[in-house]
This record gives sequence, C-alpha cells and structure tokens, in this order.
Amino acid sequence: MDRLLDEIESYWSTRTEGYSEVNEKELKGMQKKAWLKTLESGFLEKKLSDNDKEQLRILDIGTGPGFFPMILAEAGYHVTAVDYTPGMLEKAAENAAKFIGEKSSNIEFKRMDAQALEFEDESFDVIISRNLTWNLPHPDQAYGEWLRVLKKGGKLLNFDANWYGYLYDDKKREAYENDRRNVEKGSLDDHYLCTDIDRMEKIALQVPLSETKRPGWDVKVLEELKAEKIEVDENIWQQVWSEEEKLNYGSTPMFMIKVTK
Repeated sequence: MDRLLDEIESYWSTRTEGYSEVNEKELKGMQKKAWLKTLESGFLEKKLSDNDKEQLRILDIGTGPGFFPMILAEAGYHVTAVDYTPGMLEKAAENAAKFIGEKSSNIEFKRMDAQALEFEDESFDVIISRNLTWNLPHPDQAYGEWLRVLKKGGKLLNFDANWYGYLYDDKKREAYENDRRNVEKGSLDDHYLCTDIDRMEKIALQVPLSETKRPGWDVKVLEELKAEKIEVDENIWQQVWSEEEKLNYGSTPMFMIKVTK
C-alpha cells in the first residue's frame, strides 16, 4: 500500500496550482463565510473570547492549499495543518502569506500521513477534514488515528462524498454524465475535466471507498471505534457549495460527519 500512497502523493503534486485556484474562488466568494459558520457551529457551543480561541487546539488533516486553516486563522484561531504532499504544503504556506498576511503565523504546517499521525494521544480539541477520507488506502485506520489524537469530549468534523462511485454503478455513471452536460450548458468550468481524469480514476479504482456506500460505512467504523456521539448531515452541501459546485457535483452531494469523542 506504500506504493499506492506514493502514487496518490505524486498525483496531488501535479494539482497544487489547479486546486489552489479552486480555494481562491472560495476565499473570494460567499463560501468563505458559509464555511466558517459551518465549522464554528460544528465545534463551538458558545461564542469564544479571543484568548479562548487561541487556546483551542485545532488540527486540519489533508489541508491541501490551506483553505480551512486560512479562514480559521483569520478569525483568530490557531491551527495545525497537515498534508502528505510537500507541494501542497508549500502552496498552502504561500497562500496563507498572500491572503491573510500576519495572521498566517496562527498556522503551523506539517507533512504527515493522515493514517499515522505523529502526535501524542488526546492532543487536539477539534479535528477537521475535507475530501480526504475517500482518497486513503486505509480510511478505517485513519479514523482510529484521528480519534486517538482527539481529546475526550473533542469534536471531529469530516466533510466528504461518494466520489467516483460512478466507476462501479451504471446509475451513478448516468447521473455523473448528466452533471457534465449541465456544466457545459451553464458554460462553467468542469471540475472533473479540468484535471487528469484518467489518472485520478486509476487511483479511485484502487482505494476502498470509491465503491462503498457512505456515510453508512463511516458510521459503522466510528461505532466500532467507540465514538461517544455520531451525527450525520447529508445536506451540508446546500450550505457551503457555490452554484458552480452544485452543478459540477450534483450526483455526489457532500455530507458531514460530526463526532464527539
């Protein structure tokens, strides 16, 4: 499986600029405010003072070009952001300096495998992740690690979707192709065709979650890991996606899994 992890890293190394452009759109659009509100409502029970924000330990896993840590750091939080791809971490640090200036000092970037975190047990109050779990060779192992480093009573917010399920299901394939037609009709950027789709599909055929029905799978794994409380929101995409994303990914709506340890 190390070979597959290396293949995944190699692919994402080629996507630093393109993925960063997507994040830049989010930073400049309505999604920045929508995502910050969604994240805060997921891990906060009351409004925090600036000092309390600084004390909260937040971990972003699979940070990519750094969207989550940027919006949180700008809001006064301190975030540790990890990714397995060095190029993504370099781009994330560059983006943070560019878009949030001195607030970028609130972010610590580290290279790390999401499936084997190099942190002590119960190190973080909050763990967040987006569009990562599906792309991992050992997602069940990742969930075990995430809960290990989460403090008792801490919150885990995982945002993901049934990406590339169309490779295994004819009905999903039909819905996926309908998305492509809708995007073309709307004269929008096709988020699938703007990338190396053949290479990504090859990886998707090797990772276990592409053909798995989620979030049911996630709930089962988290129950086996003895999570205290598991909540699922299958309509979260309606709050945080732009109209362009809704057309691009209509057949694969994003869900949120909120876990209290």
